[in-house]
Amino acid sequence: MQRSTQLDTATTTTGTTRLPDSLCTHTPKCPSATSSDREAAHVVASHPEQGWSLLCNGLLLFEDTGELLPDGRVIAPRRPLVATA
Repeated sequence: MQRSTQLDTATTTTGTTRLPDSLCTHTPKCPSATSSDREAAHVVASHPEQGWSLLCNGLLLFEDTGELLPDGRVIAPRRPLVATA
């Protein structure tokens, strides 16, 4: 008998496989992927050689500060303001 865990993937109605919206298993719960402080969630997988980390709220955080939300929405990288003389 195979046991399922919260980290298992789920098959959607279109037949695609995706992670659950939240992988957070600790207390207190981390901020959701839609909250303004979403980047404060714990890292569950880190691949610095590829430039990304998966947070427990399902957020993919990229090295250039771009983000991919669990529902597929993209948050563009934040670029520093350039000072002109």
